Amino acid sequence: MNNEKILVIGACGQIGVELTLALRKVYGDSNVLATDIRDEHELLNGTGPYMVLDAMDGHAITEVIKKHSITQVYLLAALLSATGEKAPKRAWDINMQSLLQILDISVEQKLHKLYWPSSIAIFGATTPKQNTAQKTIVEPGTVYGISKYAGELWCQYYHNRWGLDVRSLRYPGLISWKGEPGGGTTDYAVDIFYEALKSGKYTCFLQQDTYLPMMYMDDAIRGTIELMESPAEKIKSRMAYNFSAMSFSPKELAAVIQSKIPEFEISYAPDFRQQIANGWPQSIDDAAARNDWGWQHAFDINKMSDSMLQNLKQKLQLV
Repeated sequence: MNNEKILVIGACGQIGVELTLALRKVYGDSNVLATDIRDEHELLNGTGPYMVLDAMDGHAITEVIKKHSITQVYLLAALLSATGEKAPKRAWDINMQSLLQILDISVEQKLHKLYWPSSIAIFGATTPKQNTAQKTIVEPGTVYGISKYAGELWCQYYHNRWGLDVRSLRYPGLISWKGEPGGGTTDYAVDIFYEALKSGKYTCFLQQDTYLPMMYMDDAIRGTIELMESPAEKIKSRMAYNFSAMSFSPKELAAVIQSKIPEFEISYAPDFRQQIANGWPQSIDDAAARNDWGWQHAFDINKMSDSMLQNLKQKLQLV
């Protein structure tokens, strides 16, 4: 395990910060090179090597892999759902070109493993909404979802044709207190905790009964590393695994917060993200992940809410 040298591309994003920190605990600080197009995130500062790197610059990435004897790459750079809808062609270019070139580089440089995240955004309005299956109707309605589904097919193709050990998860909405929300449709479930503590009220950009699959970041990070550490013969899907923990609506989450902060108030002003959410599943069947490599979540809505409020109080210096 300690022979692995890991490159994280997009290390300053919502997933990247926490995944980089977790990988450094597993593999050693000096063995995980964090990179992003922007300056180092304050939570990464001093925890291990960092450099500025553009996910679109294939030549630079190849040089970094050679220079640092990289054996695994985590490609996390992407434009997310809501952000991508504002610049669809740019989102497609960034999301697809960065993946296609890292697939080529991974084969050329004989990398041990490649990780690339997918998303529940691959599902669309025609997808069955309840307990959405691993294999089902896939007609994504956003450029983010289109790029992620195309990417899954490319990952499978590179595995089948060149034997590349590429692995992926379809992340649900991710809830975290460490990184800031990244412009996704599920980010209300992060914003709501900040506003509950800062102002005691929150205006939600989704309708109160909009159910979406969610996961606490601690579970997502642990599950990602467990997937990557599983023996190759256990990985039956080379597209991406359905990955789930809980589903809830803004109204349900608000009620849990009100049980802990009785004066908290919520109102609703749905915006363009409501249409995106309407095209997504309400709950996910991730039996394949649980059966193939033993996935199990640890956080439900109550445990997650306790952790969010406790940690944000300290972060916002409200203790």
